[in-house]
Amino acid sequence: MLCGAAVRSVIGMAQVEALQTSDASRQAELEQVRRDAQREVNALAARLAELQAQANRLNALGSRLTRSGQLQDGEFDFAKPVGQGGGGASRDMPVTELRARLAALEGEYRQASTQMTVLESLLFNQQLERSSLPSREPIAGSFVTSGFGGRADPFGGGFQFHKGIDFQANIGDPVLAVADGVVSFAGVRSGYGNTIEVDHGNGLVTRYAHNSQLDRQVGDLVRAGQDIAKAGSSGRSTGAHVHFEVWQDGVVVNPRKFLGHNNALARHGPQNG
Repeated sequence: MLCGAAVRSVIGMAQVEALQTSDASRQAELEQVRRDAQREVNALAARLAELQAQANRLNALGSRLTRSGQLQDGEFDFAKPVGQGGGGASRDMPVTELRARLAALEGEYRQASTQMTVLESLLFNQQLERSSLPSREPIAGSFVTSGFGGRADPFGGGFQFHKGIDFQANIGDPVLAVADGVVSFAGVRSGYGNTIEVDHGNGLVTRYAHNSQLDRQVGDLVRAGQDIAKAGSSGRSTGAHVHFEVWQDGVVVNPRKFLGHNNALARHGPQNG
């Protein structure tokens, strides 16, 4: 009997040890599964972070394009949350499906980024072109006193062809560049007095005459709206004003071609004379 009990005890202990070994093995397997799952989650989190960075870049680019393109708010409000909805029961998403969806989303982001970058380049080129057109006033808050074309000569009477537009000004008023460009002449021209000219590219040059002072030199880069001279009455002039001309491909043209919607021209000034 004692021998049988001893045998049963040995067998029982062996079974306990086997169970403990099996439990330890399962625990190790579970720990390995947990580590593998965590690595999977970390990998997905890294891809999610990349997608979030791309989304932030697209949002910033979209907002910049909205401002530069002067688009209205609404569907172009990139700060507004996107509404979503749907019906039906949800289910667990397999990791393989999640990976596939993330890959598809990455592809869509890359395509959207390429398209928006091209659009930004187009808008930037358009902005540069607009900035180089002489479409602003050479004197702030002024009005036209003499238009382009035929008029009575203010000095000797008779007919005279006026090559530009005269804007009312007081001596010392800032004369403003009407567009971006480079100063191509700064000095005295016969009849024009103290004159400054700005080359805007594409064959366009603007001339500002009868100034009392020139504030820029040849070669200076100027931006639209920047001071380039001070108004005066130098040269062949009956009083303080700014004589403004536009030359296109070496031929003087009516500034109204560019300033036709300008407030000063809309308020005052005949078409000719």
